[in-house]
Amino acid sequence: MFLNKKINAVSYGEVLFDVFGEEKIIGGAPLNLALRTASFGFPVAMISAVGDDEDGKIICDYIKENQLDTRGIITTQDYETGVVQVTLNDRGSATYEIKFPSAWDFIELNENVQNIVQNADVFFFGSLSCRNDISKNTLFSLLNSNPKMFKVFDVNLRKPHYNIEVLQQLMNKADFIKFNDEEILEIASELGFQSDNLEDNIQFISKKTNTNSICVTLGKHGSLLLWNGKLYQHGGYTVKVADTVGAGDSFLASLIAKLLSDKNPETALDFASAVGALVASYSGANPKLRNEEIDNFLKERV
Repeated sequence: MFLNKKINAVSYGEVLFDVFGEEKIIGGAPLNLALRTASFGFPVAMISAVGDDEDGKIICDYIKENQLDTRGIITTQDYETGVVQVTLNDRGSATYEIKFPSAWDFIELNENVQNIVQNADVFFFGSLSCRNDISKNTLFSLLNSNPKMFKVFDVNLRKPHYNIEVLQQLMNKADFIKFNDEEILEIASELGFQSDNLEDNIQFISKKTNTNSICVTLGKHGSLLLWNGKLYQHGGYTVKVADTVGAGDSFLASLIAKLLSDKNPETALDFASAVGALVASYSGANPKLRNEEIDNFLKERV
């Protein structure tokens, strides 16, 4: 399925429980990215923080069971493990109420974390982990610490937990930026660019941030990928949606794994679209997908 699995991945940011009514499910976009990447057989480390509580213990046990390196997960006595209240509309799309403060707002720099990042080939990070200065400062220190790693910025806007100044700083640090269509239009507009044309917005962000690899997801309408300056498009795959939680995370993890392993952007976009669609057909952010299931899904749609 992959030509090269000797790619060390690190994911930085929130680990938490998504709460759907009476049901609690382990999540957080950076953790979802890490779990999906690890499911393909890549070595993955998670950098985050949990509380010294039952939720934190459950999350850490779950992460270990899923073969992630947990040395970068800090346990803090002062703050509780993160919780997000998730509300789904009749189309399965989610809105989020994110508790503040949470343990992952206080990811401190330490020797373990620094050593993990020194060995990273790819580093996933998002904007939500910058809502508090402790985690934000640690993130920027790590982004500056290893010039060889491929830095992937998952924008993932969650109001009111972001501002355009920090977003621009994060984009400037990235080698690859992933938006959805609403996010890129909002950010480009904040930076002074007014157009509804997505390709024009992609080119604007690329020039503004000196980033020549950008992906924009379009929900059921597929995705656009700028890879090394060339634009690719995929129409997406139609499935019966259970919920969309985590589908974009699995799409991004699959896309980056294929791009870095196989170096073929068209194949990578097709593979990522299949994985994202399959995840949306299940409830929860991290359903187990067998390689055969993904292969069969693609074969049936040739």
